[in-house]
Amino acid sequence: MDRQAVHQDLERARSTFHDLHAQATPAALRRRSNGTRWNNQQLLFHMLLGYLIIRALGNLARVVGRLPPGVGRAWARTLNAGTVLFDVANFVGSWAGGSTLGRRGQIVLFDRVIAALHRRLDRETDADLARGMHYPTRWDPYFTPYMTLVDIYAFPTQHFDHHRRQLTLELPEPS
Repeated sequence: MDRQAVHQDLERARSTFHDLHAQATPAALRRRSNGTRWNNQQLLFHMLLGYLIIRALGNLARVVGRLPPGVGRAWARTLNAGTVLFDVANFVGSWAGGSTLGRRGQIVLFDRVIAALHRRLDRETDADLARGMHYPTRWDPYFTPYMTLVDIYAFPTQHFDHHRRQLTLELPEPS
């Protein structure tokens, strides 16, 4: 994936997020999602969370990617060992965020994080985008054993699209 494709995916997700919130009724947002323990509002927050963590994941790749490969592999194994703790924090954070941050707050935050990701992606050099690190593959099905920074920028939209299919908002499928 290249820089322009990432920019396009970020904008597509932003537009879809707006549409999902605009078309969902309050009752639909409270409805249980398909395949998760969250309701639709909480799952939408979880989808937003995928973008919010990119800054941390990118910074981690910038630091660990400069270390010897064995250090990165050991770090990924350590993170994989903590998957249960990650899963609990991920669930509780998405439950709490989705339960407290309403429709308008989620949209504003989504717009801010997407704008920040666009600006940051534009500042990255080709060398930055090629740098990467080993990742904890047990944390998410879209984490691969080794991810470059451009892979990290692409991750949240893969995550977003996956969870979009779990929403039970009874909306038309995206084109």
